[in-house]
Amino acid sequence: MSDTASTLTPTAQAVSPQTQANAIRALAMDAVQAANSGHPGAPMGMADMAVALWSRHLRHNPTNPQWANRDRFVLSNGHGSMLIYALLHLTGYKLPIGELKNFRQLGSKTAGHPEVGHTPGVETTTGPLGQGITNAVGMALAEKLLASEFNRDGHAIVDHHTYVFLGDGCLMEGISHEAIALAGAWKLNKLIALYDDNGISIDGQVTPWFIDNTALRFAACGWNVIGPIDGHDADAVDRAISDAKNKADGPTIVICKTHIGKGSPNRANTAKAHGEPLGAEEIKLTREALGWNHAPFAIPKDVYVAWDAKDAGKAMEADWNAKFAAYKAAFPELAKEFVRRMKGELPKNFAQVAVDAAVAAHTKAETVASRKASQLALETFTAALPELLGGSADLTGSNLTNTKSTPALRFNLAGDVVKNEQGQGGRHINYGVREFGMAAIMNGVALHGGFIPYGGTFLTFSDYSRNAIRMAALMKQRVIHVFTHDSIGLGEDGPTHQSVEHAASLRLIPNLDVWRPADTAETAVAWAVAL
Repeated sequence: MSDTASTLTPTAQAVSPQTQANAIRALAMDAVQAANSGHPGAPMGMADMAVALWSRHLRHNPTNPQWANRDRFVLSNGHGSMLIYALLHLTGYKLPIGELKNFRQLGSKTAGHPEVGHTPGVETTTGPLGQGITNAVGMALAEKLLASEFNRDGHAIVDHHTYVFLGDGCLMEGISHEAIALAGAWKLNKLIALYDDNGISIDGQVTPWFIDNTALRFAACGWNVIGPIDGHDADAVDRAISDAKNKADGPTIVICKTHIGKGSPNRANTAKAHGEPLGAEEIKLTREALGWNHAPFAIPKDVYVAWDAKDAGKAMEADWNAKFAAYKAAFPELAKEFVRRMKGELPKNFAQVAVDAAVAAHTKAETVASRKASQLALETFTAALPELLGGSADLTGSNLTNTKSTPALRFNLAGDVVKNEQGQGGRHINYGVREFGMAAIMNGVALHGGFIPYGGTFLTFSDYSRNAIRMAALMKQRVIHVFTHDSIGLGEDGPTHQSVEHAASLRLIPNLDVWRPADTAETAVAWAVAL
């Protein structure tokens, strides 16, 4: 199912990759100019990378953005949002040219940064740098765990890749260290990152403040490293992606050397291209330099034909549907469970499960610490809901997020999930001391579908993960945080660990429900409502 062959049609091959890339560049500079706001440089620099991935490798169906076995694409450097909007428009998603003309305008589907649930085809909301690559790690983890749980010999119904574009800013953010370390530890071989290595950020050339050896850094974390390659050579990027898809020993980063604002005679390779319109005169000169002799927002018919992915996408999904039908015939209960899990529906008996959890927790211990009450409730919920995927940022014994039904998740040297005698893999993740990474990875797991992630740490360390908590609330994702040690009655660790202001500050975040139960019954109810 992971076909590495090109999806280009004979008609599409009549249009050169350079012309396809120039269509993205033109749409990006025109939309930013029309809005008088935005970031044209990154889309113009990554256009050729996008041609290689979206025209030749990405398995997706523009007519059904929610196809379960689609590849996931994440634009981690979300300020370059016109790249993904151009791609979604050109490949056939429900994003008409009028929406691109309304880029960054109130009410449009082309917000300044991509927003999941708002624009068809966008997999996650990005913009806070570093979180996109971390979401992608969560998506790739979800794919690997679902494949281990549901696939059977001859029936690989879960089999897709997660691709992410990222830039210098993503790699400067500390969360990227947390994410790439875990991705390497988990040997997420279906995670492929393409690094837009242009050496420019808002303040100019990054060399005075970004001296990391990126290739060695990723290699040290267990990643395969390809490149540096010419990021403006679509064929070279194509070959690199094919190579990455054939590596089974871990995730891959492809280092693509690019020029920010590619095509602009006076703005390319400068910070000026990063976050402001090129200007009418420079756009005129850029059109001439690119040989793009078309009016603003005008795309020739043959270019649309070259980019159109609707028929290929329908064929891919139809092929998968046939395979899933065979799977359903062979394993009807597994198929039913897979559909339920991917829809995010709770079991039909969930109301009774919730009652059982409250009764069991209250019967076993009426007066216990709320973290213990949480574990008592989780014993019932995790036994009844196999989609519950727990974890802790190196505080499992203190947060009490583990249960009899959630043994520790482990991988063998080959990167496969270690299973018990019953054929079940672990469902509790040791994230290590990585609160921010844990929170953003859980966001990616939830966005992928098939699991309800929850993770624990001390309440005071919610500061480390706050932006990812806010992103989960912004995206309205079912992600559950278990915060413990929030009482002044546990004061031995002192004020560094025993904060008093955090519950109130978390309640300021829109769409975030903050529950602070007082006993076993309230704790079980809180869990039921959260689920």
